[in-house]
This record gives sequence, C-alpha cells and structure tokens, in this order.
Amino acid sequence: MAGKVLVDALSYIDEGYDEPGIREAVISMIEDEKRRFRPSNNYLERFPSLNTSRFETELMRTEFDRLQQRLSMETMSMQPYELPPPPAVKLPDMSSWNECLENSMVQLEHQATRITNLELMMDYGTEIWKSYLEVLVKCVAAAQTQVDNLKKQIQEVNFLRKNVQMHVGEKLRDLEANWVLLVSKNYEIELTCALLEKQIKAYELANPEKMEID
Repeated sequence: MAGKVLVDALSYIDEGYDEPGIREAVISMIEDEKRRFRPSNNYLERFPSLNTSRFETELMRTEFDRLQQRLSMETMSMQPYELPPPPAVKLPDMSSWNECLENSMVQLEHQATRITNLELMMDYGTEIWKSYLEVLVKCVAAAQTQVDNLKKQIQEVNFLRKNVQMHVGEKLRDLEANWVLLVSKNYEIELTCALLEKQIKAYELANPEKMEID
C-alpha cells in the first residue's frame, strides 16, 4: 500500500544486532535513504513564517523601538507627588493657593490609600499567599498525576508489546524448528534419491546384458 511502511522488527526477540557488520549495514541503509530526500538548505521552508510580533502589545513595541534606537529610559516623574507653592508672580492670587491646597489634599488622600493597602496586605496578604501556594501545589500535583498516568500507559503498552512479541516469538521458533526439520528431511531424501540414482546407473553400466533382457 502506498505511503505505508511495514515494520517487521521484533525488538524483544530479534537477535544478531551485535554481530560484526550489522552496524555498518544499518548506517549504509540510513545513508541510502537520506539520499532519496530532496536536498534543502532550509528544512523549515515548507512551514509558514513565524509571526514574532503576534503577542506584542503597544507598550512592548514602544519599548522595543526605544531599545533599537539606543535611547535611555525615561525616569519616573515625581511631579505628581510634589507640593510646590504658587509661582512668585501668583503669590498674591488666592486661586493659586487653592489649587496648591487641592493638590496637597489629593496627595494626602493618595498616601492614606497606600497606608490602607499596606495594612490590608499585613492582615490578609499572608493568607492570600498561602492560598496561592495551595493552588500551585494542586496544579503541580495534577500535572504530576498526568505524567504518572502517561508513564503508566507507556509501560503498559511496552509490556503488552513484549508479551505479544514473546508469544509470537515462541510460535516463530516452533515454525523455524519445523522448517529446519522439513528442510533436513528433504535434503536427506534428495541425498538418498541421488545415491539410489547413482547406484542404479552403476548397476546399469555393470550389467548391460541384464538390462537388455529386462
């Protein structure tokens, strides 16, 4: 059948792999098969081109462009956390002081929120981290169970293959013994027949008159 290869190797019962010349013969067969393939400098040319930017975000592309142009990274702006007074020209302006006051209130609320977050982390962060670790342990256990199941399936397949091959091997050895016995008997019969023919010819040559009378 086209496209199919019959593998008749029985790895559990075959013998003779260590005999002289076997390795060289196998390497020669491999080289012969390699010569049948169309040579190509790029063995990946039949596959679609790899889209390396598929998972890039706009932020990543911007950062890649900055690295490619060898530009330094922008430092973190501390302006939102500063509390500057009004400019000298606007010191008498009450609205400018009101803006500064609002900015200070925003900064104060932001720091209060950060303190609240830190307090919440101190109270519940440890338990959340423990819960996260428990999830990771369960994931590892599930993955290990899958690995163990796959190893078990592989072992069962190999064990079944070995049993089948050993069972078939016994039959093959019996058939081979019968074949050798039949070949030996046929050879003995051929030898006997050849000997009888030789004796008959010798008798005919020694007694031609009797053969004429008969």
